[in-house]
Amino acid sequence: MGTLALGLLVGLVMALTGAGGGVLAVPLLVFTTGLPVQEVSAIGLLAVGLAATLGAFLGLRAGEVRYKAAGLMGFVGLLLSPVGFWVAQQVDTKALGLAFSVVLLWVAFNAFRGAANSEMNVIDAPPDSEKSKCPCIRSPETGRFIWTWPCARALVFSGAVAGFLSGLLGVGGGFVLVPALQRFTNLSVQSVTVTSLAVIAIVSTFGVLNSVGAGVFNYEIGITFAAAALCGMLFGRLVSNKMPSAQLKKAFGAMCVVVAILMVIKNI
Repeated sequence: MGTLALGLLVGLVMALTGAGGGVLAVPLLVFTTGLPVQEVSAIGLLAVGLAATLGAFLGLRAGEVRYKAAGLMGFVGLLLSPVGFWVAQQVDTKALGLAFSVVLLWVAFNAFRGAANSEMNVIDAPPDSEKSKCPCIRSPETGRFIWTWPCARALVFSGAVAGFLSGLLGVGGGFVLVPALQRFTNLSVQSVTVTSLAVIAIVSTFGVLNSVGAGVFNYEIGITFAAAALCGMLFGRLVSNKMPSAQLKKAFGAMCVVVAILMVIKNI
């Protein structure tokens, strides 16, 4: 029952706050199951990956996913994901838990900053006067990216970091991808979110397969948690437009801070 409720919560948070909400999956599973980070990371990846796939599919139907950019970042990410997974198997469990605490605090900082920008009616992306300076610019005629070496380099770097952290900590990488796409592109907020979800779907799929191949995947917990996360994601999409953005980001940031503190206490 606890796993089911947690899955619903994670899917709901992902839908309401964006792709980075999946970062809560692993620490919450650690607390409720008692399993180490290395064992629950694949479960978190499965849930986040399925929820991200659903969100990306809906975004693709709406024509909001920049699929070439997502494909490039996803390809690089899946190359780095096994490296992160290998490192995770060599590192002490407590060290991984503390690393997760740092990630959660970083996500919380970005959530509070995003909330402050929302309250001031500022979108956390390059202002109009600086959009032309972004490495990745869309063509006014086609709406597609004008591919240049700086653009490809920025996307490759973002995908590599997200992929490595996906394998290391079992996170989707949305907390890396969303800020990166906002910084390096002139995409709309909605397009940034669904393009990030597409990358997460690609990287998470291969991360789960890698964990299954290594024999560290708990099917009973994983399937229950993932199914609940999908239901939470669907419900969250129905109510997301009716919820105040700034307050949601503040609540999510506060939740990340609390979980980070609990992770530190657990691992010290």
